[in-house]
Amino acid sequence: MRVKICGVTRVEDAVTAEEAGADAIGVVMYSDSPRSIGPERAAEIFAVLGPFVARVVVTHTTSPADLDRVFALHPSAVQVSHPHAVPPGAGVQVIRVVEGVPLPPRADAYIVDRSCGTGRLFDAEAVRAVMRASNVPVVLAGGLGPRNVRAAVEAFRPYAVDVCSGVEQEPGVKDPALIRAFVAAARGFSPEESGRPA
Repeated sequence: MRVKICGVTRVEDAVTAEEAGADAIGVVMYSDSPRSIGPERAAEIFAVLGPFVARVVVTHTTSPADLDRVFALHPSAVQVSHPHAVPPGAGVQVIRVVEGVPLPPRADAYIVDRSCGTGRLFDAEAVRAVMRASNVPVVLAGGLGPRNVRAAVEAFRPYAVDVCSGVEQEPGVKDPALIRAFVAAARGFSPEESGRPA
């Protein structure tokens, strides 16, 4: 199971997430979220990650200029809630945020997320509807944490799971033990069995 740790604001949290086995690190930009960071901090976080970890910028901006500044960071993917037309030459994959169907066109993946970092639990019927309608990968987010992620994975078999507040001490500050527990639970084993640093 692929795992994205989102809302990362600190370099040390990105390092912890990668060491725990996360497949992707998400930073929030151009948003009113308390986790929103600027391009300089985002670049610092991306710079410490190894070559096999995806770098994702999450943004709720409606501004094409803001999106251009995101592209300048060369992320692996952008996760957008606004229906931006992302040019094919931008060199990034596009993850579109949805709450249900119908689905917006031109996406490399959909993330079913009505939480946006608030911890609000996903809507099971909406997830099922999106998974039926989608011909691209579907990511599950919203209210996930170490205690419920395994059940969600087994129930829906998404392409990946995404967590933000479920592994935090406070908004923007991740808890290393919760990160490790989440990654392990998503994959169906304990942190001790994962072979990752404790």
